[in-house]
Amino acid sequence: MFQPQPMLLRLCSLALFRGLLGKPPLTELRRFCSASSLEEKVEAYASFAAAVYTAGGNLTSALRTAILEEENVYMLARAQKKPVPENWNRALAAELAILEEVSQLTPEQLQSGMDYSGYLPEWETEPAALAPLYEERMAEIPRYGYGIYARHHAFLLKEGKLEPVLHPDEIRLDALSGYERERAQVIRNTAALLQSKPAANILLYGDAGTGKSATVKAVANAFHSEGLRLIELKKNQLHHIPTLMDSLSRNPLKFILFIDDLSFSRDDDNFSALKAVLEGSVSAKTRNLAIYATSNRRHLVKECFSDRQGDELHASDTLQELVSLSDRFGLTVTFTRPAKQEYLRIAAALALQQGLKLPAVELSARADQFALHRGGYSPRTAKQFVESLLSQS
Repeated sequence: MFQPQPMLLRLCSLALFRGLLGKPPLTELRRFCSASSLEEKVEAYASFAAAVYTAGGNLTSALRTAILEEENVYMLARAQKKPVPENWNRALAAELAILEEVSQLTPEQLQSGMDYSGYLPEWETEPAALAPLYEERMAEIPRYGYGIYARHHAFLLKEGKLEPVLHPDEIRLDALSGYERERAQVIRNTAALLQSKPAANILLYGDAGTGKSATVKAVANAFHSEGLRLIELKKNQLHHIPTLMDSLSRNPLKFILFIDDLSFSRDDDNFSALKAVLEGSVSAKTRNLAIYATSNRRHLVKECFSDRQGDELHASDTLQELVSLSDRFGLTVTFTRPAKQEYLRIAAALALQQGLKLPAVELSARADQFALHRGGYSPRTAKQFVESLLSQS
């Protein structure tokens, strides 16, 4: 028969994995073990089952995932290749044994101490060997990460803290057509970053709709299983970069700080933060992080007529400082607006990907007409054209 009190005491003894006690399904299991009345037991039992169902219906699988993704001092020490005290190793072995016992709890065991004949939900279990599995994960931290970085691969900065993008853009490299040479430069640089080789900060410059942002997101998706994570920043968050660089420098994963549609006006203070980082005057460049920015302006400056008229004594110096910011990126990749034939080739390739079967002459004529009404040729226009065909089919 299941003994709730001894199980509760074993759960309370957790130290390395103490964070799991405040998360389902262990929160509900603790409530079940502490329940005194039958009503409390039934309610806690059902809550425990609901938590398992939310995680997929298999208790062993749910707990295994929670354990492998839990960020704790032991995992952080291993990730940062710091010495691990021997008492931590003993604690790890003991606590994994407790959690393995929990992962094998069956509905029949929990029901055995309940004087209740009504309906109670059930769940599945399966064999588990948590200790060797955990050691295997430690060796794979550079690929899978830990904590929030193990569960997600794209992030935004909100109020100075990283928050995961729950439904990131799933665009793939093979879904992009055209600009193969330009895209290859970004891929090679990212591969160097993943191999801990010197990697450049990249400025992707070009006309709107040419696929600059799509390239960065597709590259991040292609390499996330190899340990790459994407953090998107807004222009008014650039002052957070030094803090991010410092906090991420000890992380075994690799990161792209992505700034989309970057540009500055002459009196914009935000450029100073980025300039300091690109120059390396804030902190030494880390080998696990690179900055990728996109812009429609070659020199990142929104230039107006008064800038050229010298309405201030040092106007030209100020403007020149802004213009030179783009030169501080180690690599500039230019995405020019495609000519008509390249646009038609992109449209045909996208139509083929979607399984659209139209005579080539008709497809080209309709794609050309679509572009004329949309203001010009671009990969974005080609994509919109194909989407319009799909909506009509």
